[in-house]
Amino acid sequence: MRVDLFDFELPDDHIALRPAEPRESARLLVVEPSASQTLSDFQVRDLPSFLKAGDVVVFNDTRVIPAQLEGVRHREDAPALHVSATLHMRAGPDRWKAFAKPGKRIKIGDRIRFGHDENVCMLGALEATVEEKGEGGEIDLRFDLSGPALDEAIAAVGHIPLPPYIAAKRPDDERDRADYQTIYAREEGAVAAPTAGLHFTPSLFAALDAIGVERHFVTLHVGAGTFLPVKADDTRDHKMHQEIGHVSAETAAALNAAKARGGRIVCVGTTSLRLIESAASVDGEIHAWSGATGIFITPGYRFKAVDVLMTNFHLPRSTLFMLVSAFAGLDTMRAAYSHAIESGYRFYSYGDASLLFRKD
Repeated sequence: MRVDLFDFELPDDHIALRPAEPRESARLLVVEPSASQTLSDFQVRDLPSFLKAGDVVVFNDTRVIPAQLEGVRHREDAPALHVSATLHMRAGPDRWKAFAKPGKRIKIGDRIRFGHDENVCMLGALEATVEEKGEGGEIDLRFDLSGPALDEAIAAVGHIPLPPYIAAKRPDDERDRADYQTIYAREEGAVAAPTAGLHFTPSLFAALDAIGVERHFVTLHVGAGTFLPVKADDTRDHKMHQEIGHVSAETAAALNAAKARGGRIVCVGTTSLRLIESAASVDGEIHAWSGATGIFITPGYRFKAVDVLMTNFHLPRSTLFMLVSAFAGLDTMRAAYSHAIESGYRFYSYGDASLLFRKD
């Protein structure tokens, strides 16, 4: 499909720079399947009104790490160069794939010292060697530390990798360390938050429990590739970056049991949906699953397992807007986004949410 079909104009003042307080007070646009494209305005705290006993809500429990690293490249035949690297997928105990700027000036074999500039002593510095170099500024870094020691060093010198549309307007701060994390985050490895989950609070969990809705967790470590624009003119020419995920046998069995008794699978976030669809067979059965997924969902995709999706509002021409258009229908989502813009909804990671019912 043509990528320009997924374009739209968004006023700059619709981009949220901070989350709603309290979290469940964010607005919720409910998009129900009907010939008239029914759009209704609510708040996230109203979510239980649209679910029923026996439904299962699936959350992504990945935990964001401070994966934005600033450092200096050292090479014998060249002057020191400031390097900004965003880790996006772990490739081994001592290796990470990263997007680096300025990517064109970095070479295989370069040494990069993160956490300090060239005028600061080496105490506490984190060093790495560029092992491989790909397209678009992607590099493979082999660090001098490994395993838990590397994790601790990254936590010490790294910054929360705010999305570029927020980072361009303000620097990250201590508040982001809490704001850009779900209350149920536990599996470290993401470099971007599963942002639909940012709206949930203990009180909202209690409200879901009260009506008999089950909660289950999967893990997909969201990569920085989620923010990359689609540069191709046709969706067939776009290549997705892979992300590491895991669905346990216990969770798969619980979701299959819910479907068998007539319950719906409600995914919180496109990351949960992409993982469940990766783990599902053609007949809709969900299996235990671990590995890397690069699933790219566009209109025409036949959904195998997920019935309802709660998600934030996404970038124009993005793979995520393509996904929601596949789920609820392109015309429906264009109408929904037009309504959201006209009604003052807040967009992107810290913004408001939508509740989408699958178009059959």
